[in-house]
Amino acid sequence: MSRGTADEFAEIAASLHDSETFEETVDKVLEFALKAVGGDCAGVVFVRHGQVETVACTAPVVAELSELQMQLENGPDIALAQYRRSILIEDTRTESRWPRWAKAAADVGVRSMVGGRLYVSGDVSGSLNVYGAQAATFSNEDRAVAQVLARHAAIAMTTVEEQSGLLRALDSRKVIGMAEGILMERFDLDDDQAFGVLRRYSQTRNMKLRDVAQVVVDTRRLPD
Repeated sequence: MSRGTADEFAEIAASLHDSETFEETVDKVLEFALKAVGGDCAGVVFVRHGQVETVACTAPVVAELSELQMQLENGPDIALAQYRRSILIEDTRTESRWPRWAKAAADVGVRSMVGGRLYVSGDVSGSLNVYGAQAATFSNEDRAVAQVLARHAAIAMTTVEEQSGLLRALDSRKVIGMAEGILMERFDLDDDQAFGVLRRYSQTRNMKLRDVAQVVVDTRRLPD
């Protein structure tokens, strides 16, 4: 471990499993990740069916770079979720695996990254990422640390999720947000008006709000 001792890392792992809520767990994951490997900002990302979602981050740029990967349909988060256990990017200015994403990262001041895969559930995986403003911020040792911390984080988050059903709630909010966007575009509504339409259809047709939103997403039309 490049910054700390093995005993400190063991304490970090134990503390993660003592967290009572998903939010507390994720906050600790980000805090410990920055403490363990250094870096300037960090984030936890979920990937499901190609959809990238930033669950938590310490700086807006993390969410922006994750969103860009969904638009490009490639990037380190997607690679971690699909087939890589860990990733080390020494310099985004010379990174060749994801050149468009890397250029965008360099343009906003992110020069390096280290990440570990999160095995969350059968249809949800993701990554724990730490970013540096300078090139060569992280070493191969940091990469190994990030991978181990991601394993502990995934177990802790999965345990909490089983108690709270948070992933299902996140999925519902995602679908509702997509439906709002469709209604805003088709009917020239703002976000509050679009949500109001979904809610009225939910009430008048005795459907769950998420189910109404899913119909809009699938058909680009409101339920008959």
